[in-house]
This record gives sequence, structure tokens and C-alpha cells, in this order.
Amino acid sequence: MDSSGDSSRESTRERILRKAAELFAERGFHGTSVARIGEAAEVQRGALYYHIGSKENLLYDLSKRHVEEALVRGRAVVASDLPPVEKMRRLAFEHLSAVAARRAEVTVVMREMHALTGDRAERLRALRAEHQSLFKTVLQEGVDLGVFREADSVSVLGILGALNWTYVWFDPARGLGVEALAERLTDMILHGQLTAEASTEVDSGGPVERVIA
Repeated sequence: MDSSGDSSRESTRERILRKAAELFAERGFHGTSVARIGEAAEVQRGALYYHIGSKENLLYDLSKRHVEEALVRGRAVVASDLPPVEKMRRLAFEHLSAVAARRAEVTVVMREMHALTGDRAERLRALRAEHQSLFKTVLQEGVDLGVFREADSVSVLGILGALNWTYVWFDPARGLGVEALAERLTDMILHGQLTAEASTEVDSGGPVERVIA
């Protein structure tokens, strides 16, 4: 059983999740045996099943953790009083922060979520749809204020595709931090989304908020 005497110590379940994420990211879900997970996490087979239930349940738990964290971060941004352009910048930053913090889990979500079946697959799809809706909400706010051009599915999925794909190549150890990356990508995204009037305002160096005042 987990020790409750030292909250700074990694729990058995957390260790299992971490090792499983690393193995799934490296070898794939189907290429990783339960025995290999137990060996990596230093947990006996009986104790392993006590903590995970099944390998597919473990995949679901890993997958939903990243999406749930991104949802918590994103909801706070959408509920804020920031203008749409700044909300989109913050959404990008929070999303990329979650990707950087849980890179192995993001890799698992992107590559292995198709292995989920039944109710688990439905629940994960619902979580991902809710996360997508945050970006749609901010885009629609901008459209309503005359700042953004579109809030359709192409725009939403295009933005998320640009942000999600960073799990493949982004390495903060190379000098570019999460905030700088969020700025770069958001600038690329926004200049394709801004209306002609808002784009002129940005290019002139003025605050885009004046356009929607």
C-alpha cells in the first residue's frame, strides 16, 4: 500500500502511471505488456492490477489526465475578462504548458487513443470535444466583436493541430521556453484569423482592443 507518511514521495499509482506513459510512448500500447509495466514500476503483478484494473483502463487514465489538466487551465482563461486576442494567447500558453509538463502522456494520447474501446473511448472523446469547445468559444467571441474571421471546425482543429503537434519536436532544453513558443505560434495563428481591420491595427503596433472598443 502507499505510504501516507511522506506526501513528497511518489505514490505507487503515480509511479505506475509514469512508467506506463514512458513505455507506451516508446513501444506503443500493444507493444507493452502488463508484466513489463510492473517490472518498470517495481510492482508485483497482483498489486499492479489492484492499482490499474486493466491495461486499457491504464491507457484511459493516462489519456484523460492530460486532457483534464488542459481543460482546467483552459476554462479559467475562457472565464476571464481578457479580450479575445489575449484569451487566445493564454489558451495557447496553458495548452503548451500542459503538453510540456506531460509530454509522454500527450504522446500516448495522440498515438494510442484509438486503442480505447466502448465507454472509455466515448468518455475521452467527450473530454476532447469539451476542450475543443473552449477554442471555439474564444474564436466566436472574436467573431462577434469583429476581430476574428471564423469560428468553424477548420479553424478550431487547425489551431489545436498546430499546438498539439509540438509534442513531436518541442524541446525546452534547447532554449525556447513555453511562453516564447506560445507567443510564436499564437502570432502565426492570429495573423490568419484577424479581420482586415484588426490586422491593420496589429501591424501598426497599436492595441487591437481599440478595434473592438
